[in-house]
Formats: sequence, structure tokens, C-alpha cells
Amino acid sequence: MKRTSLLKDAIYLILGNFILVCSVAYFIIPFKILSGGMAGVAVAIQPLVNISEEMIIYIIVVTTFILGAIFLGKEFAIKTVVSAILYPLFLIILLDYPIHINIDPVLASLYAGLIAGIGIGLVFKTGASTGGMDVPALILHKVTHVKLSTLVMIIDALTIVLGVWTRGIEAVLIGLVSVVTTGFAVDKVLVSGGQHAKMVYIISDKYQTILFNIQKELDRGTTIISAKGGFTGDEKPMLLTVVFANQYPLLHDLVVSIDPNAFFIVSDATEVKGEGFSFEYKI
Repeated sequence: MKRTSLLKDAIYLILGNFILVCSVAYFIIPFKILSGGMAGVAVAIQPLVNISEEMIIYIIVVTTFILGAIFLGKEFAIKTVVSAILYPLFLIILLDYPIHINIDPVLASLYAGLIAGIGIGLVFKTGASTGGMDVPALILHKVTHVKLSTLVMIIDALTIVLGVWTRGIEAVLIGLVSVVTTGFAVDKVLVSGGQHAKMVYIISDKYQTILFNIQKELDRGTTIISAKGGFTGDEKPMLLTVVFANQYPLLHDLVVSIDPNAFFIVSDATEVKGEGFSFEYKI
């Protein structure tokens, strides 16, 4: 099992870094997109220094790797050193084989963000980093527990502000497209692989019958939560159950057939792990 997990992490690390570098080499650098991240910082400050965007990226890789090793631990450093090697290596290779894409800068920014977000998300799933500006996001996430994709978006947004003085406001506005789409893509990749499910709270005087039938008919577990009515002050048990999305109509019909006056609270569960949800389950 451990060997399989290591192999999967290795594939995610290699593929994630390659996808991210594709975004940098074919969209961000050629179109001078203030995307945030290492490439965005390089594009923003390159007019102020007498070195290339590629060299700035290499410097950022080394600096952030050291910070990550200090604040995020040995395991992070071991995994991230792979990215610290792969990212510059892939960048050197892809820049030697340029692909000239002639599209609108806004469209280029959109696809740069989506492609970069997919790559970053795959690397994040291994618990590592691309060795760049996502390291500050990971450090802040460890301290604050704020959603990782949100921190990536905030840091990227702050990063592209650097470009106001060097590239102009139009470049910043175009770069924001990339920032938003990167955060969106990272979030989607991080929750991918989980089962699409519904989390349902049920309040009913016939909760025992409902509980029994959920377990019997849907093969789903339930949790009984003690609740008190805010208006009446009456104690009343509340059921919590999580079902696959395609099971919800069956759950609804089952509960209504037992108690037409039952009260429902339904929300989407973006990721569910554990018995009954960690393998292919069919009703």
C-alpha cells in the first residue's frame, strides 16, 4: 500500500510540475502575464533588474525551498526538492522548444490560470510544493487553517500588484483573470477523487422509523444529534446522514412516505472519506 502511495505521489509531482511549466513557458512568459506565482513575480520585476525572467524564477525556487524546509518540515523538504529540480529542468527544456500561440491576451491569461492551477493542485495533493510562491500559502495554511486555494488566490493577487508600476493597470487587470482561474482550478483538483454526496439533517417525531429504514433500504449510517427548538425549547433528536447524490431522491421519498411533515436541511459534501465512501459503491 505504501509503495502504491509513493508511486502515485511521484506521478502527481512529475505531471503537476510539467503542466505548471507548460503554463509558464507557453502562456505566462510569452504574453508577459502578471499571473502571480514565481512566473508572475518574474514578469513584474524583470523591467527593474537586468536579468531574465527565467533567472528570477530560479532564484525564487531556491529561496522558497529553504523557507519551506524551515517552516514545513523534513517530509515537505524531501518531496519539494523534487519540484525544485523538475521545475527548472522542465522550464529549460520547454523554452528550447517554443510554441507560438497567437490568441487574445485575456484568453491567454484564462488558460494560463487554468493550466497552472491544475499543475499546482496535483503537486499539493502529494503534500509537497512546486517550490515557488505557493510555499508562503502553505506556511500560512499551516498557521491559520484558511482554505489553501483561497490563500493561493490572495497571495497571487498581492503579487500582481507589483506589476502596476512596471507593466501598467491593463496588464494587472488581465493578470487577475489568471489569478481567479488558478484558485478555481486548484480547488477543483484538491477535492477531485472524492465522492459526490449530500449531507442531510432530518428532524421528525418519527425519527426512529426513519433511522431504521435509512439503514435497511439505503444501507447508509446515521447519527443522532440532540437538538432543542429555539422557539419552543422542546428537546427533539435530529438525524444526520450522508448519501450519494444519486441516493438523495430515494432518501427524500423514503422520509416523506414516513413523515410528510419532516424537516430537511440538505447541503453538498465536496469530499467524503471513510467506510462506504472510499471505494466503488453501488446501490
